[in-house]
Amino acid sequence: MTELLTAAQMRSLEQAAIESGAVTGLELMERAGVGVVDAVLEEWPELATGAHRAVVLCGPGNNGGDGFVVARLLAERGWEVEVFFYGVKDKLPVEALRNYERFAADHSIVPLGFPVATAAAQAAFAEAAGSTKDIAANPEQDDAPPFLVVDALFGIGLRRPITGLSDLMQRMDYLSVFPDLNNRRIVSVDVPSGFDTDSGAIIWSDTPTQDPIPAIFSDLVVTFHAPKPVHKKLRTQDFKVVVKDIGLPVSVPKKSPPEA
Repeated sequence: MTELLTAAQMRSLEQAAIESGAVTGLELMERAGVGVVDAVLEEWPELATGAHRAVVLCGPGNNGGDGFVVARLLAERGWEVEVFFYGVKDKLPVEALRNYERFAADHSIVPLGFPVATAAAQAAFAEAAGSTKDIAANPEQDDAPPFLVVDALFGIGLRRPITGLSDLMQRMDYLSVFPDLNNRRIVSVDVPSGFDTDSGAIIWSDTPTQDPIPAIFSDLVVTFHAPKPVHKKLRTQDFKVVVKDIGLPVSVPKKSPPEA
């Protein structure tokens, strides 16, 4: 049986590998992005050829940094990519900021606002993701080409309820609840946003009337190196979970002493 790693164990393993000199944080983020794209194309071969569309939600931490890598890699394949950023650029971790800037050098990024996303930005997301339909008025299946929605909002470190994104979360819920009325493929990076990595439970809001949708329910979850407790639980709920290797050593070597 594959060992399950807690969030703290995974962070410790990554940090030890970085401190050993075996890999850099930037390299790990790049490998994670490559792993997500590979998993998407393996899961949905119809997306592997030609240019498609993607809407990428990037959050305020390293999970968002992975999302910027995914966005850049898809754009390099010729895809039309729209990125929505929930966070503050100047407060991003170093590696995430680097990948924000790499993507922003050639493409626009829509700021959602932080910590409360603006109504206008959330409406722009809804329009981009095609989740503005009135179900009663549009009962037929959408025959438009399939496209991808990437959840890179929050990763393994989330410990609080998602707030400030009520409209956006409801739009994401629409996409997952009515799959026959759209051609969107939802993929979550590492953990579906809103789930606790170690318990596998949804982190419910203290203000459910203001934030009624607490988590994102994706078609595919791509995690790295090893599954976490949340992934074991998600698999029992029919989530598709894929684990991608990002080159972390099984046992992390110690740093070599400096030469005399």
